[in-house]
Amino acid sequence: MPINKEGQPVPQVTFPIRQGDSWVKLTTDDIFKDKTVIVFSLPGAFTPTCSSSHLPRYNELDAVFKQYGVDETVCISVNDTFVMNAWKNDQEADNITFIPDGNGEFTAGMDMLVDKNELGFGQRSWRYSMLVKNGVVAKMFIEPNEPGDPFKVSDADTMLNFIAPEHRVQESITVFTKPGCPFCAKAKQALIDQGLQYEEVVLGKDATTVSLRAISGRTTVPQVFVGGKHIGGSEELDTYLAAIS
Repeated sequence: MPINKEGQPVPQVTFPIRQGDSWVKLTTDDIFKDKTVIVFSLPGAFTPTCSSSHLPRYNELDAVFKQYGVDETVCISVNDTFVMNAWKNDQEADNITFIPDGNGEFTAGMDMLVDKNELGFGQRSWRYSMLVKNGVVAKMFIEPNEPGDPFKVSDADTMLNFIAPEHRVQESITVFTKPGCPFCAKAKQALIDQGLQYEEVVLGKDATTVSLRAISGRTTVPQVFVGGKHIGGSEELDTYLAAIS
């Protein structure tokens, strides 16, 4: 059963990492010394919950964590460096540092190594997150010992609520755009000027006009959604932003 390591130093491990065409050795001290670091660890790259929920939300909230003194957000998984690099590129998770614990040394040192033989995974990490200050575990959120792959407490919002319980989380914003659209650029700039983060869905790349029509009832871009509510195009977004500012 996974063990809580609060108050203890993280394991001393050297990670072989592929950067470009070169091998680089990254040590535990390189990652944690004199820094405040969030770590979230998960069963495997490209797996459903990890790709759809766990990783994207940490990537989305990275700037918020930095507002509250976090220097870096790190994802650790028992995968090799090539898989982790490919997953980072696939997820466009540029805010996260990916650490490949291919031999499971760090995960074993955290007492989080578990058998996933029934899935053909071999030994992998139990899902957990932790706040590490200068190499010492300040707080851990460990998923309950339940069958399957529980995902209840190691999420980014739980971590944020621990670090900054007073913080009001921004509602999720999605902007449907297409390349070369000046009104799309105007809408995105309006959100940036307000300090609002958004996800961009590009027609022809991430979605189709049919998808846009099915969701919004329109085929023109941009189309902006805030917290699940359809705001509309760039002018309607201006009106919305004026009302909340």
